[in-house]
Amino acid sequence: MSLEYRYLGQTGLLVSRLCFGSLTVAPMQANLSVQDGGQLIEAAFALGVNFLDTAESYDNYGHIRWALERGWSKRVHIATKSYAVTAEQMQRSLERALRELGRDYIDIFLLHEQESSLTLRGHAAALEYLARAKERGLVRAVGISTHHVAAVRAGALHPLVDVIHPLINREGWGIVDGTAADMYEAIKFAASLGKGLYGMKALAGGHLYRDPHAAFQYVLAMPELTAVAVGMQNEAELTANLLHFTNQPVPPQLAAKLARQERRLSIADWCEGCGSCVSACPSNALRIENERAVVDVSRCVFCGYCSRACPNFCLKVV
Repeated sequence: MSLEYRYLGQTGLLVSRLCFGSLTVAPMQANLSVQDGGQLIEAAFALGVNFLDTAESYDNYGHIRWALERGWSKRVHIATKSYAVTAEQMQRSLERALRELGRDYIDIFLLHEQESSLTLRGHAAALEYLARAKERGLVRAVGISTHHVAAVRAGALHPLVDVIHPLINREGWGIVDGTAADMYEAIKFAASLGKGLYGMKALAGGHLYRDPHAAFQYVLAMPELTAVAVGMQNEAELTANLLHFTNQPVPPQLAAKLARQERRLSIADWCEGCGSCVSACPSNALRIENERAVVDVSRCVFCGYCSRACPNFCLKVV
C-alpha cells in the first residue's frame, strides 16, 4: 500500500496524508507502555506514515522517542502543542519537547486549543516566542490547534501562524461554534491565504466508526486538508487506516472487529463534582448534576482532556 504525500501549506514539509494521532497511546486513553506504544508508532513509520501529532499534555514523548531512536528521527515530521501563555512557559515547553524527544528541532509547534482572535491575543507572547524559535531553527513551523470555527478564521489572518489543526468530521461532532459546513468554509478561507491545514477527529472519537469509509472519504475529499490525524492504539487500527487512506477495501473480518471497539467516557463513583473537568472539556460535553460530573454523549469526542484535569482521577476514555 502506497500512501500519498503532500506539502503542508508553505512550510516546505512533505507529509503523509495519514498522520499518526498519538493521544490514543497516551495515559489519558490506552495508557500503553513506552515500548508497546513505541512499537506501534515505529510500525506506522515503517509502513510510510511520516507525520505524527502529539502534545505536551499527552505525556507520551517517551513513546515517540522510543520509535524515533530506531532510525526514524530525521525521516519523519513531528507536531506538538502547548497550553503555554507566556514566553517563559513556551520556552520551557519547547525545551522539554526537544529534550524528551531527543531532537534538535520540532517540525511544527502549535498553541493548543485556541478559540478565537481573543485567545490568540492572550497567547501573543507564547506565539511570538515560537516565531523567534523558528528564526533560530528550533522550530520549522508555528500554528494553532482548535475545535472552533472562529479560531480557524483568526489563525488564517494571523501573520505568525503557518499551520492550523482544526477538528472536522462529517457530522460536525465536537465543533463548538458551528457546523461541519461552517468549519469547512473556514478551512477553505485559511487555505486560500496559504496556511497549511491538517484535520483531527474525522471519526469523532469513535462515534462514526460504524461507517469509517464514509467518514474518511468526507475529509479526504477536502483538497485543503494536507493530512488528517487519526488516533490509533493497536495494529488492527493501523492496518485499517492505511487501507482507508490508500483507497483499498478493509477485509470484512477486520472491519467487524473494529466496529465492536466502542469507546465511552467512564466517570468513577468517587467523583466529587469539583467541575475541573467541565472547564477542561473543549466540546462543552460535561456538566455537574447532583454534585457529580455528567457527560452529554452527543457532544463528547473522547479526547480525554477531562481525565488529565481531574484531581481525583475519576474520568477515563475506555
